[in-house]
Amino acid sequence: MHNNLTRFLLHWGVTSLSLWVASYVFSGIRFADTSSLIISALLLGFANAIVRPILIILTLPLTLLTLGFFLLVLNALMLLLVSSLVSGFTISGFWTAFFASIFIAVLSFVMSGLLGGGTKLR
Repeated sequence: MHNNLTRFLLHWGVTSLSLWVASYVFSGIRFADTSSLIISALLLGFANAIVRPILIILTLPLTLLTLGFFLLVLNALMLLLVSSLVSGFTISGFWTAFFASIFIAVLSFVMSGLLGGGTKLR
């Protein structure tokens, strides 16, 4: 249980840091305060864990037709969903969310790998 909690907190911290850096890289992303950043990271994790798999299944034909590129659209939609639910988190539009979601995914992957939170091959 301790290992799961540590992994959860590490992932939450990495996501928070990635969102924070993205808000400086992309002018269309803004956080009103630190609490909206932390809540957004937590909600993004839940949305990616619960809503995103359902959307992947529902849009599987489109994802296969586009050779998986539609998953990038789903990532952007997850960011837009979270920004609509958290009052202090704003994104200026779809394309900002699209490119920011790619940036956040890459940055989170790199930071997780550096911190040892990446997935292990067996």
